[in-house]
Amino acid sequence: MIIEPSLKMSLFTEAIFGKLKAFAAQQKQQGTEIIDLSLGSPDIPPATLLLDHMAQLAAKPESYRYTLSGVQAFNEAVCRYYDRVNNVKLDAQTEVVQTMGSQEGLVHLPIAFCNHGDIVLTTNPAYVAYDAGIHLAGATPYYMPLTKENGYLPDLASVPVEIAEKAKLLILNLPGNPVPAMPSTKYFEEVVAFAKKYNIIVLHDAAYSEFYFKGDAPLSFLATAGAKEVGIEINSLSKSFSLAGTRVAYIVGNAEIIQIIKQLKSNLDFGIFEPIQLTAALALDHAEEITASLRTTFAERHHVLMSGLQQIGWEVAPSNGGMFVWAKYPYHLTSEDFAFKAIEQAGVVMVPGTVFGTAGEGYVRLALVQNSVLLTQAVEKLGAIKLSEEIRS
Repeated sequence: MIIEPSLKMSLFTEAIFGKLKAFAAQQKQQGTEIIDLSLGSPDIPPATLLLDHMAQLAAKPESYRYTLSGVQAFNEAVCRYYDRVNNVKLDAQTEVVQTMGSQEGLVHLPIAFCNHGDIVLTTNPAYVAYDAGIHLAGATPYYMPLTKENGYLPDLASVPVEIAEKAKLLILNLPGNPVPAMPSTKYFEEVVAFAKKYNIIVLHDAAYSEFYFKGDAPLSFLATAGAKEVGIEINSLSKSFSLAGTRVAYIVGNAEIIQIIKQLKSNLDFGIFEPIQLTAALALDHAEEITASLRTTFAERHHVLMSGLQQIGWEVAPSNGGMFVWAKYPYHLTSEDFAFKAIEQAGVVMVPGTVFGTAGEGYVRLALVQNSVLLTQAVEKLGAIKLSEEIRS
């Protein structure tokens, strides 16, 4: 029997994360101490309040039924959270839809709005799920660069008129992954004006909205005047509440857009386990106390890693939020070659920048998922890497 993948599968290359993990495991067997800064999976456990609540609900036999479109208590908790934190009013019935983690929502969303050949405005570099969703829908990505000169914000003014007129969807991620740039009211106002001018749906990925280390919290796109007329925001409880494995997220915003997503979702799944939904609702209702502690921890880690890398001669994208550090290493090696060399010589696992797009060449992404002591050790090990003079910058 001959088994062949579809032609569409040629668009989905095997993720490098498995190769990095396998090589790291091999080096560990040979005695190398490994410090893994690759995946953005929180190392801090969920709040005890959430663990106890989930355990109690999971013990109830009636918890094991289909939830279909989700429980009302979750939607209402999302609305309360947005009202308190972002000063944004939402309707629990028409402006909220649940997804099985933000990855699922991001990958499936373009199917609901894009026809074959439609243009989607995205960034280079960008979170890998965006391209996956665009390709799955048969749409065509148009990449906006994230440059130091523009504060790592997508430059909408540089998008050619003929591209903007054909675009169906604009994807933004602020603070971002892998580049944790921060939005401003002025920038989001430009986004709303751009979307209205060219009739483009805006999707803002706010997965790192609770990750800020000083000053005010990152803005919700929906807090911008007119934003609900043109777009939606997706947020996840994976990072902000250490609930990554529970796979629970939500999309909020424009009611007409939400209704179309609900129609698609009704054909994809039968809902998330009810104890997860109700625990997520509890997390949102206690967001301030849970995320304050998380920010204290991650602010310290952020400072240690940022300052440490700068001291060993790396160029680090300035940031005041997010869960990652985006850094340019001082060697003439491809980002993939350097990532494996760093595991071999330093035992530090990082993600090559090219995973996130061609503009990531020469960069690596480091996640703030180890304590400050290990981050300090990681910097020391990276600074001790020995490479021949001809490949040093």
